[in-house]
Amino acid sequence: MQQLRNFAGGEWIVGTGTQALMHHAVTGEVIAQTSSGGVDFKAMLEYARTVGGPAMRRLTFHQRAALLKALGKYLMERKDAFYALSAATGATKADSWVDIEGGIGTLFAYSSRGRREFPNETFYVDGPTEPLSKGGTFVARHICVPLEGAAVHINAFNFPCWGMLEKLAPTLLAGVPAIVKPATATSYLTEAMFREIIASGILPPGAVQLIVGSAGDLLQHVTEQDAVAFTGSADTALMLRTGAAIAAHSVRFNAEADSLNCSILGPDAAPGTEEFDLFIKEVVREMTGKAGQKCTAIRRSIVPRGMEEAVIKALVGRLEKTTIGDPSVEGVRMGPLASKAQVRDVGANAARIRAATELVYGGGDFAVVGANRDAGAFFGPMLMFANHPLKTAEPHDVEAFGPVNTVMPYDTLDEAVELAKRGKGSLCGSLFTSQGEVARKVVLGVAPYHGRLMVLDRTSAKESTGHGSPLPNLVHGGPGRAGGGEEMGGARGVLHYMQRTAVQGSPQVLVEVTREWTAGANQVAGNEHPFRKYFDDLVVGETLNTATRTITLADVEAFAALSGDRFYAHMDDAAARANGIFEGRVAHGYFIVSAAAGLFVDPAPGPVLANYGLENLRFVKPVYPGDTIGVRLTVKQKTAKDTPEGAVPQGVVAWDVEVRNQHAEPVALYTILTLVKRLGV
Repeated sequence: MQQLRNFAGGEWIVGTGTQALMHHAVTGEVIAQTSSGGVDFKAMLEYARTVGGPAMRRLTFHQRAALLKALGKYLMERKDAFYALSAATGATKADSWVDIEGGIGTLFAYSSRGRREFPNETFYVDGPTEPLSKGGTFVARHICVPLEGAAVHINAFNFPCWGMLEKLAPTLLAGVPAIVKPATATSYLTEAMFREIIASGILPPGAVQLIVGSAGDLLQHVTEQDAVAFTGSADTALMLRTGAAIAAHSVRFNAEADSLNCSILGPDAAPGTEEFDLFIKEVVREMTGKAGQKCTAIRRSIVPRGMEEAVIKALVGRLEKTTIGDPSVEGVRMGPLASKAQVRDVGANAARIRAATELVYGGGDFAVVGANRDAGAFFGPMLMFANHPLKTAEPHDVEAFGPVNTVMPYDTLDEAVELAKRGKGSLCGSLFTSQGEVARKVVLGVAPYHGRLMVLDRTSAKESTGHGSPLPNLVHGGPGRAGGGEEMGGARGVLHYMQRTAVQGSPQVLVEVTREWTAGANQVAGNEHPFRKYFDDLVVGETLNTATRTITLADVEAFAALSGDRFYAHMDDAAARANGIFEGRVAHGYFIVSAAAGLFVDPAPGPVLANYGLENLRFVKPVYPGDTIGVRLTVKQKTAKDTPEGAVPQGVVAWDVEVRNQHAEPVALYTILTLVKRLGV
């Protein structure tokens, strides 16, 4: 029997006192024990705040992203050991893939996002400059900085690896240390992966700590700089979020709670259609994957009245072919629940639903392959039918956290929407239809009650990630019963662990704070063309005012011939005047951009390697033949890029471009990105 250990204050600690026992979900044998007795939880928070926090905040987003990538590679190289241990949780190989490689994939996803969407800085500038005065001398910007406390992650038993990593990835990218508290029942797998995280030596000391066992009085010591993220039941979420310290200090509390998710079969998706078959397949997959122990699993199947018999027949047909047993046995598609305690809990709640509905499948004896049904934590799929679902509360109020589903018919789309809402807030929902008008009505109707919605038809089915798969780039959470929180969601998940602050002052003060030039701030004339300078030598605010060029009618006609753009406003003087916007033939906007490049680009080979992109282009005033344009080119922001081995060291320079006419009026505004060589790397 394995003795699990806590990792607190940089040391592995065996908990004292009564040990909690963990059982093999297939065989029932005791495989591990743990306790957090004797752990100083207040000291863990202080260690995170004073050791882990400063170390993480010293790193830039790009450096933190590099840590996530390195950690992901390290764990992926050791995945076989995790798979072997995951079998004890009752997970099939497919279930384990989601938990293990899906979790590690979250590290890679946030590493990539950190390099692409965040600056090579320790903080994040959120949004554009906000003008606050007529003369432009008083402006504001929003910045996001890491919280100076600790993130407490309380995870559920069903995904011991993914549950930890999907919270750690955005937290660590934000620069905040974390204390991980997995559910005890499957914490042996979490502890195994966590041991490898520590053994890797990749993260700074104090960046992560682990509690296996009770969290004790941990949440009594949180402060305004800490954050708590919880995954589990709605009842536990309510108890935690109303704790005295959390309430007194307005501690950020994110809950992702189990919910009564639904899937809706569109009225067009009749038996025989591809959408009908996709619906049946997805409902059964969500019932049997992880033995239905997924916070996103389909609990309610909402189908058109008149199709319910066909739906039940098709679902039963697939469920009867589902082999239950030891996941290590060839052909087994559904393993046991995580523990005997879950068997009792799911059984009690399924009985409550069954008492108010009609049982159409399961509920009795079922065969188990390769294992003793009574020794393991096995529970057979159960399918109910509620003929009058608007009058039957139990399927909408009671969640059996296992392979239990209720089919319920609707007469109109409005009724289908109402049934979906009866879940009182869900993590996700799905709709199977090939009709756009059906999708629009249902999505807009149920969106206020859902964190994520999947609309599936035959065109997207092959590449779909499925109803229940949370993705790093999408919000994972939901309103009401689902906890009211949001996890992941791309950059949103990172910013949750950061404080957004509005900073007001002069443009130059804000440039000094953010290191990003904004209009009205000081501009510096360089001693040579900025395209002749290396990345390291360029200064934010360095400005080039170019020579001018007079735009001719011949220019307009030549560009029309070259581009093929013969829009009437460029070619027909009378038509251009008649549209009420222009005074006559107008130059192509893209020609103005091209002509501007001709004014500011230095043509000879030099440190500038390539044009990397163009952002936020706006044409603010027309340019007519006879107008004269010039360009003000300013270094807006510099971001050093990671340099792969053997590659040319480089950085991205964002240039603020303002094209002006002869009256010094802006005619085009945009940002150009260039790749520029770096020195000293």
